[in-house]
Amino acid sequence: MISQRSALLSGFSASLPIAMGYFPISFSFGVAATQGGFSVIEAFSLSLIIYAGASQFLALALLTSGAPLLVSAFTLIAMNLRHVLYGPALMREAGKDASTRYAWAWAFGLTDEVFGQALGALSCGQRFSEPYMFGLGIGAYASWLSGTAVGAFAGGGALDAWPAISAGLGFMLPALFLALLLSILSRRQLPVIAVAGAVTVAATLAIGGTSGILLGMLAGAVTGVLRR
Repeated sequence: MISQRSALLSGFSASLPIAMGYFPISFSFGVAATQGGFSVIEAFSLSLIIYAGASQFLALALLTSGAPLLVSAFTLIAMNLRHVLYGPALMREAGKDASTRYAWAWAFGLTDEVFGQALGALSCGQRFSEPYMFGLGIGAYASWLSGTAVGAFAGGGALDAWPAISAGLGFMLPALFLALLLSILSRRQLPVIAVAGAVTVAATLAIGGTSGILLGMLAGAVTGVLRR
């Protein structure tokens, strides 16, 4: 049996590709936050507490545009409701005997990419391990925090000389998650992904981005249940 220390280190090692993608994106968030008038501590606190990737950029846009705090908070909650589904989906793949004693702690780090990596490991036959989840989450979280701190210290004009890099950073999170998704893709899952994608696109065009994401998730979940 793999020791807890080995599982922790294995999870941390598995987080390195995620960490490499998180650092430049969080760096650009730190830059954008200070450019929007936030202090270094405030920018870092947003990553420390919210830790929600693209939602943090949305939070910046809402707060700097003068949107009420409650409106901003509920918008972010709606945008991130999909995370409620990650835990049950992961534990279903892990099996009934999987330990959830410390789920209240490692679940905080269950981002899109961490979820994708953990699900991929299970689909490849790896046994579920809470120390592995801690290592995976800690590596990703540390990268996001350090990138934010470096970007905030660099200041709001840090990316002005490289507009192409600044524009490209916005595609890194979706690209990273897509790569993790494709690594565990099977023919059996194609109808579910097709339905979720079609509903997401249609609802986004008809209603809006947040509604499109939520309806796409619900459509994919219902399709997956009906196909079982």
